[in-house]
Amino acid sequence: MPYTSAEAERLLGIKNHVLRYWTGEMPLIQPKKDTSGRMVYSGRDIRLLLRLKHLLYRRRFSIEGARTQLEKELSGEWQDLRAELDAIRSGLIELFFLA
Repeated sequence: MPYTSAEAERLLGIKNHVLRYWTGEMPLIQPKKDTSGRMVYSGRDIRLLLRLKHLLYRRRFSIEGARTQLEKELSGEWQDLRAELDAIRSGLIELFFLA
């Protein structure tokens, strides 16, 4: 489902100029124009913007650091890390229940 800029702003809780800035700084986020010429964001764009907001506001990343982190998360490298973390988590759970 496509989201207009106004809907994206409401969902993200940010102002229009912030949305435009983030979109310009993040090549991963690629809104399209509808037949009226308005920018529309895909569900994927919204998810990336929510993750970006978390990295910037909660984790205190710089815009460049957040871009790098998002690129890592979307690459295969992140999937390998996720598998390693799952294996460690499973081992810790086993140790907890054996103790």
